[in-house]
Amino acid sequence: MSRKALIAMSGGVDSSVAALLMKEKGYDCIGVTMKLYDNEEIGISKEKTCCSLDDIEDARMVARRIGIPYYVVNFKDDFKEKVVDKFVNSYLQGRTPNPCIECNRHLKFEHLYQKARELECDVIVTGHYARIVQDGNQYQMKKAADPSKDQSYVLYSLTQEQLAHTIFPLGDLTKEQVREIAQEHNFINSGKKDSQDICFIPDGNYKRFMMENYNVNIGTGDFVDRTGKVLGTHQGYYGYTIGQRKGLGIAAEKPYYVVDIQPEQNRVVLGSNEDLFHSTLEAEEFNWMLKDDFSGKVIQAKVRYRQQAQDAYVKPLENGRVQISFLEPQRAITKGQAVVLYQGDVVIGGGTIAGVVDGC
Repeated sequence: MSRKALIAMSGGVDSSVAALLMKEKGYDCIGVTMKLYDNEEIGISKEKTCCSLDDIEDARMVARRIGIPYYVVNFKDDFKEKVVDKFVNSYLQGRTPNPCIECNRHLKFEHLYQKARELECDVIVTGHYARIVQDGNQYQMKKAADPSKDQSYVLYSLTQEQLAHTIFPLGDLTKEQVREIAQEHNFINSGKKDSQDICFIPDGNYKRFMMENYNVNIGTGDFVDRTGKVLGTHQGYYGYTIGQRKGLGIAAEKPYYVVDIQPEQNRVVLGSNEDLFHSTLEAEEFNWMLKDDFSGKVIQAKVRYRQQAQDAYVKPLENGRVQISFLEPQRAITKGQAVVLYQGDVVIGGGTIAGVVDGC
């Protein structure tokens, strides 16, 4: 009896090729698209983002072409609660969220994973660029072979059980190879552009999105320097992020940068570029992907998706928190973003940045 695989199909070329490769490996495949929202509900046209009727039809046509059953599952309520609501609340708390990580954590590898178990599938498959290998009695997630497409940063929340039942068929491929495979099989989406980072805000204007869909309009407040001196007026603290320079509207002899956001006081703190550098942070809700003891060992850490991993030490704290100390100060460490730890190409774990704990 062949093994069964549930394929998460977004309508894009990556997940389509992932489905094809699993079929060619002899798996009994089922294609599934997660319906996360109706575009009309968030005020955008169907052509501008994923999860549209066009994307569902693209996924359906690819599934038909490679000869696998295909279904659409409605996760709209879960997506709103676990991803969109959390996204808005994070900005209101003075943080800068990463909704893709929450979508992976709660939708793809929780709700869809549960759906796979209900359908008696052995594995869940996505089009992510990362690799999973078994090492003794535990599973490791490694960076993708193509560093320009590596997505391990947004997948740090997977548990050992999930890793054991997940396959990333594209981990050893480049994007160019994936498109070539799609073209060879005449997939309708072989030339389709990659989807936006924030699927439910394709124009990137999250402040407008919050105003129109959550009635968020806190209003203006003070820009202050690090001593508390008022420098000007901001247009809503949730519209700024750490390290931001443009759009502040303050004339000064030297450039100002956002160095802190204080929602309780409705203030945005400005400082110099040097003020953005810190050596130590604390992270919360930390998921240890590997159970080894890394205390006292030099590991690597990333505080942004596109950042080169930097040498650091990690120290476990209480209540699922960790302290990470970099050998060299890092710029614009941002609350709400993820910090992900590596040992070479292997993901150790990751969590949400709760704040910096030093002034250097």
